[in-house]
Amino acid sequence: MRFAPDALTHSPIARHIARFWKDEKATVAVEAVVMVPMMFWGYVASFTFFDAYRQTSINVKAAYTISDMISRETQAINPAYMNGAHQLLELLTRSSEVSRLRVTVVRWDNVAKKYKLDWSKTKGAVTPLTATAVENMGQKLPVMVHDERVIVVETWSKYEPPFKVGLNTQDLYNYVFVRPRFAPQTVWSDS
Repeated sequence: MRFAPDALTHSPIARHIARFWKDEKATVAVEAVVMVPMMFWGYVASFTFFDAYRQTSINVKAAYTISDMISRETQAINPAYMNGAHQLLELLTRSSEVSRLRVTVVRWDNVAKKYKLDWSKTKGAVTPLTATAVENMGQKLPVMVHDERVIVVETWSKYEPPFKVGLNTQDLYNYVFVRPRFAPQTVWSDS
């Protein structure tokens, strides 16, 4: 038995389906169910990414602050000074874990045509730079004249995003170099 196409449009089921399809009373509720979670996730993701950029900016500023502070020293840097610099880094970055700091003074030897290590000191779980490591840093250091010195400050700070939206916990690393300002060199003293 065959049904004519008109028979479907006149059947009670077809009329109910057609009426349901054209009904727009619950459209807003359905759209809200779909859109509210997406809007909430967008807000949380925006907050998290903004917080990551903010923390990165704070860490860069902290590294520049410490490098500028050391570059202005005319007295020898000692362990107490390094402790204070590390405490300043902790205060400025407000990291959830212990931050790390490495201060290295490098000079250029024009006769040997290589960078040489004057001294390197650290606070936190990071090793001081060796003479070999400094020689291999040529790409990261500026062009200098014979026996000119530069202070290299490296900082590491842990960042944990407030929400899980694709960013992982990571170390924020900063590398800053600056020339001594008021003295020809920055010296280290163990006392």
